[in-house]
Amino acid sequence: MRPETAADALAELLSTLARRQHEHRAITADRLTALTAAGLLPGDLQEMAVYYLAKAQRDLGRSADSRRGMQYVADAGGRLAPAARRGLAHLARLAGDFPAVHAVVPTLGWPGRHHRVDGDIWWPHGDMPHAAAYKAARTEAEQHGVAGERATSQAQRAFTLAFTGPDRAADEIELARHLISGLTLRQTGHTIDMAALVLDAGTDRNVLDRTSVLREEIRLSGVAITTAILELVVCFHHAVLDDGQGLTDTTAWLRDLTEGGDYAYYTDIAAFMADRPVLTSSARWIDGEPAVREQWRHLVLARRSRLPRRSRLQS
Repeated sequence: MRPETAADALAELLSTLARRQHEHRAITADRLTALTAAGLLPGDLQEMAVYYLAKAQRDLGRSADSRRGMQYVADAGGRLAPAARRGLAHLARLAGDFPAVHAVVPTLGWPGRHHRVDGDIWWPHGDMPHAAAYKAARTEAEQHGVAGERATSQAQRAFTLAFTGPDRAADEIELARHLISGLTLRQTGHTIDMAALVLDAGTDRNVLDRTSVLREEIRLSGVAITTAILELVVCFHHAVLDDGQGLTDTTAWLRDLTEGGDYAYYTDIAAFMADRPVLTSSARWIDGEPAVREQWRHLVLARRSRLPRRSRLQS
């Protein structure tokens, strides 16, 4: 129902934001679209509605709409402007423009979650030690008393460490689960579950069955962009197993998921994992494609060398 008074609009905004972690993102987007179109909220609350609409649109893969909303909030210069600038950086990363995001990081500061944005740049490059920025992000969140940011940063830290340091990653995953306890952060929960899958990549620990369950949970949440990350994790599993057909099939599915442009470079990463050629790419890597290819291939070979022969079974 479209609100008719400012009081109605405020009540609808508060209700929508309270429910957004429990609803499909499309429902959230529809409610906020109607709310922002009504024009009944005062300036700062209108910006809040536009910002959270832009976040929902991004999660649904509607990047052009999300970019317009984030730019509106950033240009307004209000309380949510730093978050909107972070949102614009995130959208640039989804498009594969890493140098542009890297250039923005120093301007974000704590309000723009600069350390987490920095980590988000480096793990797609396969540069997991550089992604240690997530630890700094967690520490900064602790200093500011922001529990949600602390949990999200720790989840990302666990995810990246699962690629390079599986012995340490188990403890980091457990810490992430502890920090998210009592919070309603579905996407962060998905990240923790994906970290556990990366940790078990190449083993017979029901990786593909667990992936199917998580894939359905993500579908129900409506956070479409998370599905692409999950499929990249599956590519890593197949690459460690040296399962050429499994990698080919998952990469094809990943290509379909990213045909709109967001995360299209994930198919490049899947190719790097198996040292396969990339025919066309729109990604702009900071250190160039050969360096990124070498990093991801090294991660696969290092994991493969750690696994007992009997563990290298198709899950």
